[in-house]
Amino acid sequence: MFDAQLLHDAAELLKLCRRARLKVATAESCTGGLIAGCMTEIGGSSDVIERGFVTYSNEAKIEMLGVPKMLITLHGAVSEQVARAMAEGALSRSLADLTIAVTGVAGPGGGTKEKPVGLVHFACAGRGRPTIAHHEAFPGDRAAVRDATVQTAFSIIRHTVQGNA
Repeated sequence: MFDAQLLHDAAELLKLCRRARLKVATAESCTGGLIAGCMTEIGGSSDVIERGFVTYSNEAKIEMLGVPKMLITLHGAVSEQVARAMAEGALSRSLADLTIAVTGVAGPGGGTKEKPVGLVHFACAGRGRPTIAHHEAFPGDRAAVRDATVQTAFSIIRHTVQGNA
C-alpha cells in the first residue's frame, strides 16, 4: 500500500519520536488517515502513535476536534486557520505530545482559483511549543497530492522534534 521510501521514512520518524519520548496524534482531512496508516504500518508504532482523527467532513472537524464553525465559514475548511484549529483540537482531545493536521484539496475536483487542486495546509501543535503552520501546492493527481502530503507531514514532524521548526 505504501512505497518503500515512505515506509522507511515512517520507521525513521518513529525512532526519532521514540528517542524524544513523544506521543503523536494526527488530524487528517484530505489524506483520510494515510499519515497514521503509514506510521502504524511499522511494527511497534503503538509506543509513539497515540491516535488518529479522520475528519473529512466539516461536521467531523467541528464535533471531533472542536474547530469553531465560524472559522470554517469565514476561511473555508482548506485554510491555515482551520489547520491550526485541527492541530490544537487534536492536542486537547488526546494524550499526545505532538499533533500534525492536514486539510487540502486532493482532487480531481473541488478546486477553485483561490484554492486549487493540490493546495494543502499543515499545522503542527505540541505541548509547550508554538503551533506552526505551512502550506504547499502540490502538482499531480489525487494519489500524488496525498502521497506528497504524507511526506511533507513527516518532514514537519521531524523538523519539529529536532527543534528546527
